[in-house]
Amino acid sequence: MKIDRLIGIITILQQKKKVTAPYLAKKFEVSRRTINRDIEDICRAGIPVVTTQGKGGGISIMDGFNLDTTVFTTEELQAILTGLKSIDSVSNTSYGKRIAAKITGDDSVITLSDSILIDLSSYYKDSLAEKIELLKKAIGEKRLISFRYYYKKGEADKLIEPYLIVFKWSYWYVFGFCTEQQDFRMYKLNRLWDLHITETEFIPREIPEQSRNFDSHITDHYMITAIFDKSEKYRLIEEYGIGCCTETEGGHLLFQRGFTNIDVMISWLLGFGDKVEVIEPLEIREKIKGIAENIINKYK
Repeated sequence: MKIDRLIGIITILQQKKKVTAPYLAKKFEVSRRTINRDIEDICRAGIPVVTTQGKGGGISIMDGFNLDTTVFTTEELQAILTGLKSIDSVSNTSYGKRIAAKITGDDSVITLSDSILIDLSSYYKDSLAEKIELLKKAIGEKRLISFRYYYKKGEADKLIEPYLIVFKWSYWYVFGFCTEQQDFRMYKLNRLWDLHITETEFIPREIPEQSRNFDSHITDHYMITAIFDKSEKYRLIEEYGIGCCTETEGGHLLFQRGFTNIDVMISWLLGFGDKVEVIEPLEIREKIKGIAENIINKYK
């Protein structure tokens, strides 16, 4: 887009002070004539850009002109590039490096920040990157997608209108309108396989405000009260924060929390072995007791 190119040119002039038109044309993959028009537009916007001819000449911002550095500061550029680098972790294309080269033109000026590393990939990195690329294409072309979805009740073929790719709750999802359920749904990408873009196009629907609240798709239906051994405090804090539990007079940890899925909650509790006891609800106590008895019987 032109506005992106104009911002890129201004940023380069801030960082490198003087460049040539051929350099900018190659950097942004446009003609010199286009660069000349861009420079004219920048001047009309109130930024005095000077062009000098001959040896040592080039394009620069007029001496003495104080350009508002809030256009892009070094810290802001590093934040942008760090975000792009995080997207690279789940992409087959190195957007971060490409855009860094286009904007800065010199690794010695701005480099991808090494102080923050965000890896959004997972064990399924290769297949995840492929899915995200396909979903981006389908969303851009407004075409229905089909896939096989695996969940507790079994597995089913789905056909949806894709609208958004969402990273939330430590997982990747596709948010779209299910043609069978006639409603907006979230589908976890790790449970989604045999993804295909169909030839069928769709007219985008207006997404209700409630559906845009992704937390509403994951609601806490099951509240538990449990007592944990003090040795498990670090694990509770790691997952739910410093105020997630209170210490009892007996030196144990009282934990109260809501869960979306009862099976996920039970699996999580079983991961603590004998370091936890569920107090309420009684239904969960009985389920865990039954699982424990089955485990004992298998190991007799």
